[in-house]
Amino acid sequence: MRMNSRCAKCSRTLRKTLALLLVLSGCVAPDAHAPRFAQVPYAPFSRTDAVAVAMDEWRLWGGRVDDSDGADYVKTEPNMAERQPGLWERVGEYWWESMNAAEPEAAYTGKHDAQGNIFPAADDGTYAWSAAFISYVMRMAGAGAQFPYAPDHATYINYAARAARGEVQNPMLIAQDPASYPPRLGDLVCFPRDGASQLSFQNLPTTQGFPAHCSIVVASGPGQLSIVGGNVDDAVTMEHLQVNASGELSGNLENWFVVLRVMYLR
Repeated sequence: MRMNSRCAKCSRTLRKTLALLLVLSGCVAPDAHAPRFAQVPYAPFSRTDAVAVAMDEWRLWGGRVDDSDGADYVKTEPNMAERQPGLWERVGEYWWESMNAAEPEAAYTGKHDAQGNIFPAADDGTYAWSAAFISYVMRMAGAGAQFPYAPDHATYINYAARAARGEVQNPMLIAQDPASYPPRLGDLVCFPRDGASQLSFQNLPTTQGFPAHCSIVVASGPGQLSIVGGNVDDAVTMEHLQVNASGELSGNLENWFVVLRVMYLR
């Protein structure tokens, strides 16, 4: 028998509460789903490794490039890479290995909810995995337990903004104003979406969550940055952003309103 929506919501809440209690009691480590090399980690947290992980994932997804803000992408179920064999499972790995153990989202895939049910392609926004991809890259690169892994970008954007105010001890991310800070390799660049699209750097941190997207800087050259993000055109995709002569973001379509400086060890 299918549960009604109210019962299903209660069931999800109960599962998350039980998982959180296990984590808090010490029975399950927050990074229990991560491989041993990322838990320890085996190597110091480095921008070289983070960029390499992101680039390897980009190549796995076919080396897609979109510099038209999605104008050339036709979204139909057959075109959605995230729902194809071999790739929906990969999205599932991003969720499972990046999220802390108490997060029910850890059980998602590119086309399944936490109960293993296939959700309609039209509902994929509810299961957006771009933040899981960034969290995965950071986890695999050795960020360790201090990184604010989350299923949404706003969580770590606000964390970084509080860190910039001096409110976080030994932060892994620090928010920088893109008008005065040139992004470096391995940094995250972010823009707010939908109803939050007019947010500015000065609005951070916010008092509540908001829709956003972040990508990781993987290359830089005269006049542009190369960035890689997840769930861009339903895949891992590269984009190119314009920068001015000093290296700051300038003249791009999206409102890239914050750079998250990642505190790599090397």
